Amino acid sequence: MTNYAKTNIGNEGRVELHETLSLTGAEISINNLPAGANVPFVHSHKTNEEVYGILSGKGKVIIDGEEITLTAGDWIRISPSAKRQFFAAEDAGISFVCVQTKENSLEKFTANDAVVY
Repeated sequence: MTNYAKTNIGNEGRVELHETLSLTGAEISINNLPAGANVPFVHSHKTNEEVYGILSGKGKVIIDGEEITLTAGDWIRISPSAKRQFFAAEDAGISFVCVQTKENSLEKFTANDAVVY
């Protein structure tokens, strides 16, 4: 049995990795919206915060009524209860990764959780 899982992502509109990679502590999705498109719903979460990283393109997110411009290289954390909706720009698509984890669940990270051999 291996201690890792690997996958390859193409140009799908949205890919969730929890099943493909057997994730147990986070949900990760890769999202691509063409120019002028948007996520067709507003949503929030019960317990999970989300971190979005803009991989390419540009667009915006509306969080609790506030419009925030997004471009490649931007990262944004959104609290569970915040209402959010993502939009690609009219003249360019947007590609982003979303990491979803339970808010306040991180006890150790990086050097505090690493075992160096």
